[in-house]
Amino acid sequence: MISKNVSEQKYSKIIAFFMGFISVLGFAPRYWIVALFVAFSILMWLLLNIKTAKKAFAIGYWFGFAHFAFGFSWIGNALLIEPEKFGWLYPITLVAAGGFFGLFFAIPACCVVFGRCNWQKWIIFASSLVVGEWIRSFIFTGFPWNLMGYSLAFSDKMIQLASVGGSYLLSLLSVLSYSVMGLWLFNRNKKNFVFIVTSIIFIFFILWLFGYLRLLNSRVVETDVVVRIVQPSIPQTMKWNKELMEQNFEEYVSLSAEQKEKVPDFIVWGETASPFMLDRDKKHQQKLEPILQKGSYLLAGMVTYDFVFNEYQLYNSMLVLGKNGKVVDYYHKSHLVPFGEYIPLREYLPSFIRPIANTIGTFSRGDGPKVIKIDGLPSFGGIICYEAIFPGEVIDQNDRPDFLVNLTNDGWYGDSAGPYQHWVATKMRAVEEGITIVRVANNGISGVFNSYGIEKGKLPLNYKGILDINIDSTLGYKTLYSHFGNRLTLGFCLILLFLSIIKTRCRAPVV
Repeated sequence: MISKNVSEQKYSKIIAFFMGFISVLGFAPRYWIVALFVAFSILMWLLLNIKTAKKAFAIGYWFGFAHFAFGFSWIGNALLIEPEKFGWLYPITLVAAGGFFGLFFAIPACCVVFGRCNWQKWIIFASSLVVGEWIRSFIFTGFPWNLMGYSLAFSDKMIQLASVGGSYLLSLLSVLSYSVMGLWLFNRNKKNFVFIVTSIIFIFFILWLFGYLRLLNSRVVETDVVVRIVQPSIPQTMKWNKELMEQNFEEYVSLSAEQKEKVPDFIVWGETASPFMLDRDKKHQQKLEPILQKGSYLLAGMVTYDFVFNEYQLYNSMLVLGKNGKVVDYYHKSHLVPFGEYIPLREYLPSFIRPIANTIGTFSRGDGPKVIKIDGLPSFGGIICYEAIFPGEVIDQNDRPDFLVNLTNDGWYGDSAGPYQHWVATKMRAVEEGITIVRVANNGISGVFNSYGIEKGKLPLNYKGILDINIDSTLGYKTLYSHFGNRLTLGFCLILLFLSIIKTRCRAPVV
């Protein structure tokens, strides 16, 4: 029999830490959903035994520490590209990720003590956790990676409700389902068991039924517009090697020039694919002639610069190149990666960190979502790398494109969970916005999602080659999420929190 006093014992924090660790298994690429049911139910049970906010905070913090330290461990792989310089920082990234992001479980756990009975505490925990996910999307520029709702991405049907309330609605329903068994662990009787089983079945059935009906009535029309995805899978250790830059560029051109049944309308290279600034480098522009003279447009990632007020401003850009290598349009990345593309508060860093910080580029921000229009072809918008992980920020709703192009490079992270989870985040944006997304990586997972988030085709991690795909038309209407963004789900969560905290009586079958 499980002791109700276990939360008062010294082992409760160890149990919480271990549950946080196994919860990571519920996300891509494994999707071991049973791990999430076990982890969150035991966490909920621990919290129900707690009487003080301080102890609840500690339990939630150690769960969150492990959940994020191990869940984000793939980030450290970027430091191993040059292990002699940065390898010693690997364990620090684990501690830093767990130490900071653990607060996003600790605070919801702390809020549980405001509930007057168990079912209120259950709702408070789930609602406040989702509000925390939303805060995580913008605090210190934001990092909304592995939102709880992404654990449902093992099925196209189970994530279609994101078109209504976004990924945060899926997170709310997920956490409610995963943690409800904790109510039965606390008070094991038949009434509780019936309530719990009914709750889980009801939530998952609603998710499945909505998805089934939405996909059954899907309105997908394939166009005759062909996009060629080019993935050379150049190892990150070779990508910026000065002696290999010319060879790498030739690799892109050679793959792009392959003869297929139809000349592609768009040829797409990944993030910073070209080591040369093709807007200024006439020599390498000429090398593009074999792939551009037949009417194709090249969408290529590269570093560009402007000279403003006697200072260089670097941009992580996508250039659109037409016949003769002429620049037709461009997109500058606007949501930069902290500690990757710029260093926050660089001037205040301790002296021993500055040599490392100085190796990281200082990029300038672009102006945000932009639509690129070419006569006779569908309009498109650009999103570069981790810009795709931000719900509600990939499109200007007042000027929607026909499809999105996501350039990225997951070669930094090797054969880890990172590239798979990045792929899923892009999939979620397609469902939320009801828009086709073309995702292209130097190395990673490249492919196309239609406006329902269904894969039309992909190139797997570490695969070298090309993929020609006819893109689908958009839905022809905005999704409900496109109209309201995150407001519907966040408003609902705040109402649940308010009602659960002020309610004076508990009239539910769970006590």
